[in-house]
Amino acid sequence: MREAVNRMQELVPGKLEITLEGIVHDLTSPNAPHELTAYRVSRRLEAVMPDGLLAHTGKPDVEDVREGIMRRPDVMVIAEEDMEDDGPFDPRTLLAAIEVVSCSNPQNDWCGKIRDYALLGIPVYAIFDPRTGQGAVLSGPQYATRKNFVYGEDVTIGDWTISTENLPRYQ
Repeated sequence: MREAVNRMQELVPGKLEITLEGIVHDLTSPNAPHELTAYRVSRRLEAVMPDGLLAHTGKPDVEDVREGIMRRPDVMVIAEEDMEDDGPFDPRTLLAAIEVVSCSNPQNDWCGKIRDYALLGIPVYAIFDPRTGQGAVLSGPQYATRKNFVYGEDVTIGDWTISTENLPRYQ
């Protein structure tokens, strides 16, 4: 499936990912509030994390060939040294995956990615939802622990606490 996604990605708008259910196509490119949320969350995390850890936005994907899953979180907390290899990131090197819910496919962030990130062994999954101004941080085995938050509150993602003040909302 990876080869098919690579061929199709250049021909279609949006983002393609591989899940247990097949290929997910988020048709629309992220809008300004989505990207600004990812940027602010990334910068706020990097301000409180130790040197050597990054709150990375962008490529490459996170892939586990054995599970048949390829995803690209909006923000990935990862050690700088784990980014040095060529190709997709090993999901077991991520300390956290963070998603900003998209307007076009919120179910993907709230359901599919919860299942997939747990299967990939990513210890913490945080979801920021600009539609509602709320979110959740999931952790523990199969994400059994869930802590909801409302924009404006401080939120703890892994070992780091950041503010959710002034995160944009969708109109």
